[in-house]
Amino acid sequence: MTKFLKYSFLAFLVGLLIVPVQAQDDFRSSAPKPGPARKIVLGKSEQFTLKNGLEVIVVENHKLPRISAQVFVNAPVTNEGDKAGSILLAGQLLETGTKSRSKTEIDQSVDFIGASVGSNANGVVGSGLSRHSETIVELMSDILLNPSFPEEEFDKLKKQTLSGITIGKDDPGQMSSNVSSVVTYGADHPYGEIPTEESISITTVEDCKKYYESYFHPNLSYLVFVGDITPKKAKALAQKYFGSWKKTFAARGELSKPEAPEANQVHFVSKPGAVQSVVNITYPVDFKPGSDDAIRVNVLNQIFGGSFTGRLFKNIREDKGYSYGAYSSISSDQEVGSFSANANVRNEVTDSALVEFLYEMKRISSEKVSDEELQTAKNMIMGSFARQMEQPTTIARFALNTARYRLPADYYATYLERLDKITKEEILEVAKKYIRPENANIVVVGNKETGEKLKQFSADNKLKYYDGQGKEIHQLKIVLPDDTKAEDVVANYIKAIGGKEALAGVKDMTVKLSASVQGMTMNMKRVVKNGKMLVEVEANGMVMNEIKFDGEKASISQMGQKQDADPATVAGLKEDAVLFPELAYDELGKKLTLKGGEQLDGKQVYVIEVESASGKKQTDYYDIKSGLKIRSQSAEGGNVVQTDYKDYREVEGGIMMPFDILSVGQAPFPLNFKVSEVLVNQGVDDAVFKVE
Repeated sequence: MTKFLKYSFLAFLVGLLIVPVQAQDDFRSSAPKPGPARKIVLGKSEQFTLKNGLEVIVVENHKLPRISAQVFVNAPVTNEGDKAGSILLAGQLLETGTKSRSKTEIDQSVDFIGASVGSNANGVVGSGLSRHSETIVELMSDILLNPSFPEEEFDKLKKQTLSGITIGKDDPGQMSSNVSSVVTYGADHPYGEIPTEESISITTVEDCKKYYESYFHPNLSYLVFVGDITPKKAKALAQKYFGSWKKTFAARGELSKPEAPEANQVHFVSKPGAVQSVVNITYPVDFKPGSDDAIRVNVLNQIFGGSFTGRLFKNIREDKGYSYGAYSSISSDQEVGSFSANANVRNEVTDSALVEFLYEMKRISSEKVSDEELQTAKNMIMGSFARQMEQPTTIARFALNTARYRLPADYYATYLERLDKITKEEILEVAKKYIRPENANIVVVGNKETGEKLKQFSADNKLKYYDGQGKEIHQLKIVLPDDTKAEDVVANYIKAIGGKEALAGVKDMTVKLSASVQGMTMNMKRVVKNGKMLVEVEANGMVMNEIKFDGEKASISQMGQKQDADPATVAGLKEDAVLFPELAYDELGKKLTLKGGEQLDGKQVYVIEVESASGKKQTDYYDIKSGLKIRSQSAEGGNVVQTDYKDYREVEGGIMMPFDILSVGQAPFPLNFKVSEVLVNQGVDDAVFKVE
C-alpha cells in the first residue's frame, strides 16, 4: 500500500509538470475567489426551565457513550474587599466534603466509575460514561446543594493558595497580570482585586459560606447536559436532583466604572536580574458579549495581533526580532471589557518595542487594512469556527451564551454570513473606537535600568512604580549624608543584631527551619562551629542531601550517594561556614561600596555592594531605620539569587535572627523557609563535621 501511494503521488506530480505553460500561468496568477459563506447548521439543543428557575440546556450527541454536565451559577460580579481570593477558595472548597460524604469518599465514588467531578466559583462540573450519568449527577447535586465546608480542607486550600502566591511573587508574567488588572480596572473594582498573603490569611470558612449562601441559587443558574443523553432523561435527572433547590433573590451591588487613562501612563515593576521585560499595553473598553461590534472586533484583533499572521507578530518578531511573539486581545465582558497588546522582549530593546507597539496601534486606527489582510483574517476565523463546531461542547457553549447573554436565536447560525460581509471601512470604524494609542496603561516588568528608559512613553514623563502584587510604591528620593560610609552601615547592622561582643561570644549555632515544596514539607538543619559546617535536608523522613565541611575538605551526599567536593566548592563552603560574615569582612578581604539609598518594600534602605577577593559581588540592603539586613542579591550560574530576611527575633545571648527567609533563584520556584529553632553554644562535638 505504501509503494502504491508513493507512485500515485509521483504520477500526480508528473501530471502537473506536463500541463501547458499558459495553464500554469493562469493557475499561479489568479487564486480562486472565496465562495459564499455557508450557513451554519448547529447541533440540536433543547431548553426548558424548572419551577425553581433553573434553566436546563440539553445537547444530544450519541456518537460516544459519554456525558458531561455542568451547573453554571451566573453569580454577579462582586467586591471581596480586604479578603480578595475568598471567592476562589469558596469554589474549591465545595468539592472537599458534603453533609454525607468526606472528600475521600467523594474521590472514591468518582474513581470507582472512572468519572470526573469538580467544583469552582461558578458551580460544579462532571463527566464520564453515559451509563453512570445518574451517579455523576447525584454526586454533582450533593456537592452543590449539601456542602459541609470542612475546616481541615479549608486550611489545606489556604496553604496551597499561599504557596501559589509566593511562587507568583517571582514570576514576571504573574507580576504583569496583577499590575495590569489593578491599573486597567482599579483596585476598588472586583477585576482589580488581587489575592495576597494578607487577604488569604484573614479569610475564614464563614466568608466562603457567605458567598455560597448569597449567590448559589437556581434562579441564577444553568444546568447544561452534553452527550449521550435524551431530553427526557435530562429532564428527569434535573427534576430529581435539582428540583428541590430553593430559589432566592440575590442583590447586585453597584460597581465602580473603569475608565481608560486620559493620557498614556507607564507603570513599572522592578524585577532585579531580569534578562527580558514583560510588556503589556492595556485599558478597559465598553464591549459587551454579542454586541453589534463583536464580529468586526474579532476581525480587527485577528489582523492586529490575534495570531502569527497579525501585524504585531510580523513587526516585532519577524521584522525587528525583538521577541519570540507579540499578540493582542480585545475581550468582551458583561461588566467591562479590556484591550491588551503584549510581548516578552529583550531588556535592551524594551523602549524600541514600545515604539513599534504604539506605531501599529496608530496605524491600524488611522488607515484602512488591505484586502489581503481582511481576507486572511476572515479565513483564519472561519477555520477556527469550523474546528470548534466539531466539538459537542461548542454547541453547549453557544446555547449557554445565547441564554446567558440573551442573544438572538440565530446569532451563531448566521455568524459566518455576517463575518463574510465585513468591509475594510467597518474595520477602520471599530479600530478608531477600540484602539487607543494615546489613552493606554503601559505595564512593564523588568530590571531597574530598563525602567529609566521608559519615562518618554508617559505623558507626564514619569513612571509609576508597583510591587508584583499591584500595590503602588511611592518613590522617594533618598539623599544620604556625604559622610555616610559602607563600613558604618555594616557596623550599625552588627550592633542591631546584638553587638560585636555578643556575636564574638557565639562558638556554635544550630538553626532548624522548614519550607513547603509542592505540597511536601522540607526540613533543614544548619550547624556551624569555628569554620566548620553541617547542612542536612530531610523530606518524608529521609535525608535527601547532606553537606559536611571540616574546615579543610568537604563531602556532599545526595540520596545516599556521597562524593568529595571539588576545590571551588570547598572555597565557597569556607566562606559560608562563618557564623556572622560581617564580622569577618576584613579578614576575608571584602571590599565594601555604598551604592546609595532607595526604597524597598516600603522601607528606606542603604544599598551596599560587597566584593570578594575573587571578584564575586553581592548586594545587600539594610533598613536605614532598624539597621537590619532585609535582602541580599548575587549572581550565580547566570541567575540572580535573592534572599529576603524578615521577622527578626531575639534568641539566646540577646542575638537577633530572622525567622522568615525567602529564597528566590536557587530553585525553579521560591523557597520560603520558616525557622523553628535556634540553638546557641550547645557544645557541638567536632565529630559532627568529620569528613570520611
